[in-house]
Amino acid sequence: MFDLVIRGGTIVDGLGGDPYIGDVAISDGVIAAIGTVGPGVREIDATGRVVTPGFVDLHTHYDGQAIWSDRMTPSSAHGVTTALMGNCGVGFAPCRPEDHDTLVDVMAGVEDIPGVVMVDGLPWTWETFPEFLDALDSRHRDIDVAAFLPHSPLRVYVMGQRGVDRELPTGEDLALMRKLAEEAVRAGALGFASSRLTLHKTAGGQPIPSYEAEYAEIEAIARGVDDAGGGLLQFVPDLMAGDYEGALKAVFDVAADVGLPVTFTLAIGNAGPPIHLDALRMVEKANANGGDVTGQIFPRPIGLVLGLELSGNPFVMYPSYREIADLPLAERVAQMRKPEVRERILTDKPASDGHPLMFAAQAWDYMYPLGDPPNYEPAEQDSIGARARAGNISPLEEAYDRLLDDDGHAMLLVTLANFRDHSLDTVAELIQRDDVVLGLGDGGAHYGMICDASFPTYMLTHWVRDRPTGRLPLPRVIQELTSVPARIAGLADRGQLTFGYKADLNIIDAETMRLHRPTVRADLPAGGRRLDQGADGYVATVVSGQIIAENGVPTEARPGRLVRGRRKAPTT
Repeated sequence: MFDLVIRGGTIVDGLGGDPYIGDVAISDGVIAAIGTVGPGVREIDATGRVVTPGFVDLHTHYDGQAIWSDRMTPSSAHGVTTALMGNCGVGFAPCRPEDHDTLVDVMAGVEDIPGVVMVDGLPWTWETFPEFLDALDSRHRDIDVAAFLPHSPLRVYVMGQRGVDRELPTGEDLALMRKLAEEAVRAGALGFASSRLTLHKTAGGQPIPSYEAEYAEIEAIARGVDDAGGGLLQFVPDLMAGDYEGALKAVFDVAADVGLPVTFTLAIGNAGPPIHLDALRMVEKANANGGDVTGQIFPRPIGLVLGLELSGNPFVMYPSYREIADLPLAERVAQMRKPEVRERILTDKPASDGHPLMFAAQAWDYMYPLGDPPNYEPAEQDSIGARARAGNISPLEEAYDRLLDDDGHAMLLVTLANFRDHSLDTVAELIQRDDVVLGLGDGGAHYGMICDASFPTYMLTHWVRDRPTGRLPLPRVIQELTSVPARIAGLADRGQLTFGYKADLNIIDAETMRLHRPTVRADLPAGGRRLDQGADGYVATVVSGQIIAENGVPTEARPGRLVRGRRKAPTT
């Protein structure tokens, strides 16, 4: 008998093929048969349901959560069965004991993870990157995780304070970086990640250590990756500079010289010149010359969630609001409903316009109430700015009143990018390109501002089923969530429903699938709070042949493991 049989479902194979009705049999953690199969020890009736491979998420930050938790939520609640962390060049290894605070400062600033959460949640039983992988490997969790070697910790480990201060590395520094990169990949890193995004700053407001790294440094690390057999380069260019060519040239040149694949953050400006087209022209040229380059696009607006329970809101820097900001929510709401407090806050001014949130916290024409179910492609007339004009009040007043909805639990979505002309039409075009891949969900990070790890469910609801126009075919969307990111990550043993492949699967009720509004949970170490987001419609999620959740309820199974190194396709 097979260990598990999923019987009579509509199979979407992850390779773009037409759906068909059949059974999937699993034994010893791999797909043992597809078609019409014999009995299983456990069987699931999937009649009328969609059966897909497990989803692969290329861009997460579970570096900490994978240490202090055995569940990688929200990702695992949205069909993700493999998550790649260490993105943006930030993480916790390699790291000497005297540099713990430095890396905590970097992660707190870049990824909005409270410092106390990391101090309380990380045992720091490692120093080198291989030791960090061993720490990951010693734990079991619901889904598989894999890791990049992050640039900023590597730089600090090699250069100490000189690395923090972004000084140029010496020849000895470069040689050691190359050696440590080779060591990391041999131990199991899938590649190397870096960032030079202006907005990526430490909690203290300083640019991250990798910010101004030059060609020679990136090349030395890339050659270390190549020395160990190769891997993927992940890169966040300085999107704020408005110059993709200058921002990407160094890493593209390194990839061409060394012969490694690259995936980079691709974003679309809401207005102004379409500079993303410059990036796509560079990608086309690189690939025409034998490269393997993909842009990573997020399938809904890149943005922030604001609220009275979260890290930011339009009044977060107002002295009059800060007087009551530490009150429990119910008391704060009661105060804000008093006419005199309302008037005092609305007539106040921010103490500093240099706070990293302030450029977004009052972007009124790109700010929208986030309801339940959440609408991530809202109409232009639903913005705070448009609502204020229609009501003949100021945007500040409209935002203030909306924050008090639902007894202060209300949330506002700020669409910072990917919402060109208040539409996702441009995103739809990019999703369908072969040189663009889905990503940037950021699971495990931005706990108080972003909850985007739910994007697989958004793809299946909004893009496949609910969007009034421009919907995408289910086989293509499943392919973009499974075999495509698996190939880019170098994990050729998963991402498709094929005999001999890893038995990571989802059984989905496509008609009843629903994405919920994010909620606030206080379940991080030291009582830290985070945004979480659930969904209906996942009948079951299977990892290595074991059911980790049924009908949205987690089981006790923890089959997830650390994936060490790239994986070849099964030989059958």
